[in-house]
Amino acid sequence: MAKQFTVTDFFKRFADDDSCLDHLMSIRFGFELDCPKCEKHGKFSRIKKVKAYQCAWCGHHIHPMAGTPFERSRTPLQKWFYAMYLFTTSRHGVPAKELQRQLGVTYKTAWRMGHEIRKYMAATDGDDGLSGHVEIDETYIGGKDKVRGLPGKNSKKTAVLGMVQRGGNVMTKVIPNARITTVMPIIKENVEDGTRVSTDQAHAYQRMNRIGYKHEWVNHASKEWVRGDTHTNTIEGYWGRLKNSIRGTHVHVSRKHMPKYLGEFEYRFNMRNNPEAMFSRLLLSF
Repeated sequence: MAKQFTVTDFFKRFADDDSCLDHLMSIRFGFELDCPKCEKHGKFSRIKKVKAYQCAWCGHHIHPMAGTPFERSRTPLQKWFYAMYLFTTSRHGVPAKELQRQLGVTYKTAWRMGHEIRKYMAATDGDDGLSGHVEIDETYIGGKDKVRGLPGKNSKKTAVLGMVQRGGNVMTKVIPNARITTVMPIIKENVEDGTRVSTDQAHAYQRMNRIGYKHEWVNHASKEWVRGDTHTNTIEGYWGRLKNSIRGTHVHVSRKHMPKYLGEFEYRFNMRNNPEAMFSRLLLSF
């Protein structure tokens, strides 16, 4: 089992902005490479007072922060790295208020940093196709509606479709509604043909056998939760953790920003068997 990367380890490895910049240069370009300008192979060395490295032959500059969220940020690089560390060591996410307190930045800066990190977590996780035995379900996240049942036309809830491969990854998508015409194209795009699929009895899933899936379902309306190994317990368990985390950490997430939060929690779930690598993998995504 890999050794946990503690906060003490973090500050030993990334003691200041210079060590963070060196790490960024190392993972993005390396210190010995073919110069993009003169095309000669050689070492690139740090330029004093400038966050860049120069070619030993022609003096061409490489800026390792270019193309990252740090490029135009005035926030010290070490604080960005530490924020990423917090995101990858938290089980329930990091609210902007906590980032503000930990980093000593304004709330506006903390909020923006959090959203940039969530976007990179989602991009790093990717959307690999699901296969094997996949559970599919939809849920609604947000404030409570006055009327029971499915959210109405004016509901503030956000509809989300979830697909999880048993023993594998989860994938979630914000959807405008749970109709067949909305749900089926997303499933076809992300779940391999011929895959065994377990769902509940919702009408949106009833044509799956006709389009190449081995579809089985349980009837929740009749209080049937499990039939053999046909159930949706895995995805429903994921919904429970996701909703509890949002309620406990963020209180409310708008539909506009929901995809970023979904990406964050997907990344955390999909790296659950190798949590020690979450931080280093996120750094490598740049």
